[in-house]
Amino acid sequence: MAKAKVKKHSTFIDMTAMSDVTVLLLTFFMLTSTFVNKEPIQVTTPSSISETKVPDTNMLTILVDPSGKIFISMTNQDQLLATLKKVGEDYGITFTEKQLANFARLKSFGVPIRSMPNFLDLSVEKQDEVMAIINKPDATQEDLKAIGIPNEDKKGADGVIAETSEFKRWIRYATEDNKELQLAIKSDKNVEYPVVKKVIEDLRDLRKNRYLLLTSLKTASAN
Repeated sequence: MAKAKVKKHSTFIDMTAMSDVTVLLLTFFMLTSTFVNKEPIQVTTPSSISETKVPDTNMLTILVDPSGKIFISMTNQDQLLATLKKVGEDYGITFTEKQLANFARLKSFGVPIRSMPNFLDLSVEKQDEVMAIINKPDATQEDLKAIGIPNEDKKGADGVIAETSEFKRWIRYATEDNKELQLAIKSDKNVEYPVVKKVIEDLRDLRKNRYLLLTSLKTASAN
């Protein structure tokens, strides 16, 4: 008895349509994605149930790292440069065009104003090395003084404030020409309460009583 022959079918699959869909999806994600700003330090925020969307523009964020060091991030680069110049003038510091250009590339920063010119003259790799000192267990107090924006007012012998802190100057100059600038505090969850309280008191002294407290979304634990 003759065996029946099974007709063979072609196994070729046309992937043209799939390739088109892949390219369209890739293009969509490239055009709609937003890049996360590079921050000089890692901050793990506490959790909350708030789902309020943080503005993408006209924003000044105060970063407080686990050791209590303060950094600042601003979305408006032109305003950031103007603020740098004003703070520099208070301390008799003039920045070169190259230094201003390097500063404009920073998404966030945190060094004393007197150290800023030398910091801006460094390459990006060297700047990252300076910021990385804060995570080294063998870092000395002298090393740590080169990091963070000072927020201690200088007082006279009578206890009266003789010179406001650099942090207050940054906030005051950043907000004086932009009354709609939104302030936010992004503090690490391990920061001691007095450190954050001091930042809030500084804002209160400047009559800045409206600000956001940035947190991560708290998820429900599995039963």
